[in-house]
Amino acid sequence: MTTDTDPEVREELRASVRRWVEREVLPVASDLEHADEYPEAIVEQMKAMGLFGITIPEEYGGLGLDLLAYIAVVEELAAGWMSLSGIVNTHTIAASLLMLQGSVEQRARWLPRLATGELRGCLSLSESDAGSDTNNIACRAARDGDEYVINGTKMWVTNGERAGLVALAARTDEGITCFMIEKKPGPRFEGINVSRNIPKLGYRGLETVEMVYDGHRVGADCVLGGLAGLGHGLGFILGALEVGRINIAARAVGVARAAFEAAIKYAQERRTMGKPIAEHQVIQHKLADMATKLQAARLLTEHAAVLKQRGERVDVEAGMAKLFASEAALDIATECLRIHGGVGYTTELPVERYYRDAPLMIIGEGTNEIQRLVIARGLLRRYAV
Repeated sequence: MTTDTDPEVREELRASVRRWVEREVLPVASDLEHADEYPEAIVEQMKAMGLFGITIPEEYGGLGLDLLAYIAVVEELAAGWMSLSGIVNTHTIAASLLMLQGSVEQRARWLPRLATGELRGCLSLSESDAGSDTNNIACRAARDGDEYVINGTKMWVTNGERAGLVALAARTDEGITCFMIEKKPGPRFEGINVSRNIPKLGYRGLETVEMVYDGHRVGADCVLGGLAGLGHGLGFILGALEVGRINIAARAVGVARAAFEAAIKYAQERRTMGKPIAEHQVIQHKLADMATKLQAARLLTEHAAVLKQRGERVDVEAGMAKLFASEAALDIATECLRIHGGVGYTTELPVERYYRDAPLMIIGEGTNEIQRLVIARGLLRRYAV
């Protein structure tokens, strides 16, 4: 990981992104989201701001900032439109895999283009029968001389069509291996086909696809970490998913913050029985609970990011942050809708978008049921008697 970032630099970046979100994202987010339209112009601005290279070291052309700076940006993006943070997330996981496990040649080959956003990364782990059960991966990579031939179907690949670099989990003779597969963005490239774009309740405006590998060939130099990485891919990916879970927690904080701020503003404007509803005790109780959950979620997320930045194992802390923040986001989004009443149920305000986006964080990067198992098993290891 990169070195710690000066707190003032972090806050300057957060403030800059917040101003940009208010100016460029909020005016168009609802229209793009309802149309399920990819935000091409916004993504180009994100590239220009360096947001695809936040944690990539400066020697590779990135900003070289730490995870606290990264989650600050993620929170700001998600508060404006959660889908934008998803565009950055899987890209950052692919970059993290290279930074942590890639060979010298692999880092030099891909990180500079990932840092600028010229090359977009994504993660391809899940299959129809291998979601939470990652050991059930069936996608196969068979050795053929100096190449591997890949066959199989992958599900739930965020950014899969537009990505140019796929971190793919496939089974080899040595076990599950991670391949870094470069392709041209688009629905088809050699033996890779995007078979369908999966429609979603929320998290709209970016693609979540099924990808079919039919005899696709890659060189042995695409094995993450070189030939020494054969059979170690699942461990590599699960380690990188700690960053992904911290990202999910930060996204949840962003959505929760947007919902809370909308609720407390509306509560002071809406009047019933001759006074603002914010003066009714039942509404005050809701606002107090919402703010408390939001602050707790943010602190858990920051704590996990600090420990990960130090290079510590954070399966427990990242799981706790993801679990609590995602549940808090759904609770806060629900209470926001209830405080708004009928107008919150319409598509005229973003309240309904928060309500549709929040459940993704409960499911994404490992369901919360799986998080509880991860947390419990980690705690039992730490406190073994």
